[in-house]
Amino acid sequence: MSLDVSPQLLAEAENGPVREEDFVETVRVSLPYAYDLVARLAGELRDGTAEFADNQTPPPSERERGQLLRALSSDAIRGSLERHFGIALAFQNCHRVAAFHPEARGGETHTRFTSLRAQILNQSPEFRDC
Repeated sequence: MSLDVSPQLLAEAENGPVREEDFVETVRVSLPYAYDLVARLAGELRDGTAEFADNQTPPPSERERGQLLRALSSDAIRGSLERHFGIALAFQNCHRVAAFHPEARGGETHTRFTSLRAQILNQSPEFRDC
């Protein structure tokens, strides 16, 4: 299971729309490694001058890797994190996540990062089963 959903949030979802703030809080508590990584990248992007901020350090364990994969493979989770932090996320392999300014999506640097070529160049045998 990806998220530890509280009975209150489940009841809200059963009765109608859910506040995104409540959903993001559930993500923060359920997937702390993924949430903290995205928060760090958003901060680096906001505080720096580079066109994007990215992570190239593998997670410390398979548990954290699983959190990251679950967060980025869910449209709802990924989209909520992007809106919450005001960023656009891009993902290349088991741990290479990048945060871009939203307006950079589709631009030259973003397109290069998300290209087929970049995907191929960022592969290695140790990522085969991640």
